[in-house]
Amino acid sequence: MEFAGNRRQAAGIGVVAMVVVAGVLLSPEFVLKQVRHVTHNPLLASGLFLAVYLVRPLFAWPTTVVAVAVGYVYGPVVGFPVALGGTVMSAYLPFAAARYFRIDSGLFGRLGDSGERFFDATGDLRGMVASRLMPAPSDAVSAAAGLSNVPVRSFLLGTAIGEVPWMVVAVLAGSSLDTLSVDEIGENWLVVAVVGIGGLFLLAGPAYRYVTDD
Repeated sequence: MEFAGNRRQAAGIGVVAMVVVAGVLLSPEFVLKQVRHVTHNPLLASGLFLAVYLVRPLFAWPTTVVAVAVGYVYGPVVGFPVALGGTVMSAYLPFAAARYFRIDSGLFGRLGDSGERFFDATGDLRGMVASRLMPAPSDAVSAAAGLSNVPVRSFLLGTAIGEVPWMVVAVLAGSSLDTLSVDEIGENWLVVAVVGIGGLFLLAGPAYRYVTDD
């Protein structure tokens, strides 16, 4: 039993290493180049975005970059639900993987124990909403929730609620771009950051009360 647990943990560490390497080798610019090819064909774009959201965790691409591309193609009205739905779907993949590789000993066990103490103190849904509102890497939050045995329903609902302000900011930023490129996003990212921080401050009080309310 212990051997099986060690083997599963080693496999999990190997998967994490592969994701890191893939993220270094394939930058978000690759995604943006493909999006530019299908900008004027919403049907092809929808298939491309579905594929991108499915593989995004494997390459550690930021969810906000993909959401900017979605906003660029579809605009804010259609782009927001597409980006939010895709983000929640792609966030579930590392969450499910972490739940599978979770064991009660070793590195993953210790991480899971720490996460469980956090979610015991906040509640599963409250903890997920607060975690998503913080400017932390999406996949790290998803993996931590999976290692902490957060229920699937709380994970999905908390992710959807907490990602709303970030998706709004990213989609609006994408819809305002003249051209889609990493450089163009970089030039506008100060605006994105300011608006994002503003949204975070607006939600900071309610989020704090939500987390600390017993």
